[in-house]
Amino acid sequence: MKAILLKDIKQELNHLSSNELQEICLRLSRFKKENKELLSYLLFQSANEDAYIESIKKAIDEGFESININSYFYIRKSMRKILTQTKKYIRYSQKKETEVELLLYFCEKMKAFKPSIKNSLQLENIYKRQISLIKKIVSSLHEDLQYDYNLAIEDL
Repeated sequence: MKAILLKDIKQELNHLSSNELQEICLRLSRFKKENKELLSYLLFQSANEDAYIESIKKAIDEGFESININSYFYIRKSMRKILTQTKKYIRYSQKKETEVELLLYFCEKMKAFKPSIKNSLQLENIYKRQISLIKKIVSSLHEDLQYDYNLAIEDL
């Protein structure tokens, strides 16, 4: 089956009643976990972005606590998984400030992690890529926010 253009979908959605739209949303939420998570964010958490950020930070904390430290292989695998989940939550929000906050927090947790990430070139590269991504995003924000976030980046 071939997907239809977004423009055509948008026009078709304009012709539907609210009940029909509700049925489509509920049906979408049954198919993929991401669809359900996105709907949950849009309906319940988008109004309070700070609480959303805190809930993601708790999930990051839990992820770091559950890392198997027996080998750097397992550490890398776990950190990549945490980063992937974090980026998925960032995609739901689509706010640059939220993205910077969560990536900064992830980098802080990586830096403070024991055993040190400096013993693994791959972990250091993940860390450096996230820092450069944060810098790129911060450069597109308002000047006041740039100053605040650049101070946080310098601490890292």
